[in-house]
Amino acid sequence: MDNKIVLITGATSGIGEACARKFAKEGWYLILNARNVSKLEKLIYELKKEYPGLMTYPLLCDVRDRGQMKAVLDDLPSEWTGIDLLINNAGLVIGVDKEFEGSLDEWDIMIDTNIKGLLAMTRLVVPGMIERGRGHIINIGSIAGDAAYPGGSVYCATKAAVKALSDGLRIDLVDTPLRVTNIKPGMVETNFSVVRYRGDKEAADNFYKGIRPLTGDDIAETVYFAASAPEHIQIAEVLLMPTNQATGTISYRKKQE
Repeated sequence: MDNKIVLITGATSGIGEACARKFAKEGWYLILNARNVSKLEKLIYELKKEYPGLMTYPLLCDVRDRGQMKAVLDDLPSEWTGIDLLINNAGLVIGVDKEFEGSLDEWDIMIDTNIKGLLAMTRLVVPGMIERGRGHIINIGSIAGDAAYPGGSVYCATKAAVKALSDGLRIDLVDTPLRVTNIKPGMVETNFSVVRYRGDKEAADNFYKGIRPLTGDDIAETVYFAASAPEHIQIAEVLLMPTNQATGTISYRKKQE
């Protein structure tokens, strides 16, 4: 294959789906990871309808299942093994509970997805990049990784881990041509917030009232910007927020009429 290959985890919603659409538009070949086969098939159908000739490969697995992940990656056809870009996007937050009141089971899901899933995918993909002498790892972190906020301590901890893992990997790869980027969005309106509020769409919508949040497309544009920088430029970290957001906890919201 002459075109570059990108592997995107959590590709069927939010930032992951936006990245899939952006990189499809730019002519990349896509390895799209998801857990839900119907959502993955629907996305691939829509992408191929919009971009005839687009090359895609479905990577159906749960990033929390290390054995499953290894099996599907080991089964990649030889023409798909030369991954140029890994976008570790799969991640979630469940609930807004205080740390002493939260669900241990929900915390396991967050930690296994946001940290261990990212680590396992990195461990499985990066050695091949080193062997080929090219590659880029883009981790989707969060402004939540910079400072804790009420009701989000465990999620904030997972995104602080993403920052540390990104920085550590960059150090480990300093003597190679590989690049590592941590993208840290502020308020982004996607299905991510509905999951945070355990399916309460009204609560999720209220979270964005009075402010224009970022969209998945905004993040995808930033991801593509980092990925398309000249090879001698490593965009190590990007923090992006809506104009009326200053920190993870400080924002200005216009009063509703």
